[in-house]
Amino acid sequence: MDDSNKGSTLMDLIASLERMEQEAQRVSVDDVVHAIGRRSFGPLLLVAGLITLAPIIGDIPGMPTLMAALVLLVSVQLLAGRETFWLPGWMLKRSISRNKFDKGIYYLKKPARWVDGLLRVRLPWLTGYIGIRVTAVVCLLIALAMPPMEFIPFSANGAGLALALLGLGLVARDGLVLLLGFALLGATCALILVNVL
Repeated sequence: MDDSNKGSTLMDLIASLERMEQEAQRVSVDDVVHAIGRRSFGPLLLVAGLITLAPIIGDIPGMPTLMAALVLLVSVQLLAGRETFWLPGWMLKRSISRNKFDKGIYYLKKPARWVDGLLRVRLPWLTGYIGIRVTAVVCLLIALAMPPMEFIPFSANGAGLALALLGLGLVARDGLVLLLGFALLGATCALILVNVL
């Protein structure tokens, strides 16, 4: 599975998203998937996490659940051994205004530059064949938990950040970032348990 065919940094990924059709009034899930590639598990995770985190975009009701469905479908297909990811038409057609999308991307640029400066290849064995599958299982569990998280303050943001870290770790082959994603997921689960109990 190619996890770096569309760039190996956050800024590369953001640049891919910015190069999408500028004249369109709306940006669909299909536009985003086309921009980053259907063979790229890491970038798809990263984009799902960033969209959930992005101001304006992630605050749209139902957006975390839509991103969870995307992550769930992609994770299951990766575990099943598919080389390219299939997504249903209803999901690909979901869209937001270009203006909201551009504003969300703008807010991500400054932290993206800072994060890119911290990335390097570390613990690469965590981002190999087995590591990618373990990450897919973890992402599948995150995706199943995200819809109810919309009702618990900030928990969906924690899940989005965990997805972004896991995707970024795979894209940059930075196993330390993957471990941070797993740790953040554990902290988010603990927060949910505290709120529920």
